[in-house]
Amino acid sequence: MSKKWSIKWITKETLWVLFMFFVMSLVVNYIRKPDIQATIYDLELSDISGKKVDLKSYDGKPLIVHFWATWCPTCRLEASNIDTLSKKYNLLSIAVTSGSDEKLKTFMKENKLAYTVVNDAQGVLSRKFGIQAFPTTLIYNKNGELKFTEVGYSTTLGLEARITLIN
Repeated sequence: MSKKWSIKWITKETLWVLFMFFVMSLVVNYIRKPDIQATIYDLELSDISGKKVDLKSYDGKPLIVHFWATWCPTCRLEASNIDTLSKKYNLLSIAVTSGSDEKLKTFMKENKLAYTVVNDAQGVLSRKFGIQAFPTTLIYNKNGELKFTEVGYSTTLGLEARITLIN
């Protein structure tokens, strides 16, 4: 018994595959989610230009904290999404074991990226937060409470939807 190849059948099967992919990605994300005890707001940080990062200025506003690495192919693929979000929301990126500040500045310039980068050259911050997979994105609500953790690739639309849901 063979099925007819119709637009309706192809559309239905495509939507089913996409739905299953979405569900599986949620399950994988839940399993890989770090158990975060630390809070970003207690830290004193400087960006790769030596400028202090004033985390208190984010009070009352959502904050995206993005752990990534220059050596991570998924992070590189996702970088433009993060750059887009940084133009609309408070975003702090933490580059893990990615070399010197100068190397990171070169990476940002070559890739035309403009978001704030903190250099976690030795991986101290990533260990403090229990981050073991890259990229990992944390979303804090306007009260400074961690509300969402995403491990792996995230679309701009997906992260914007999560920010909207926590507000």
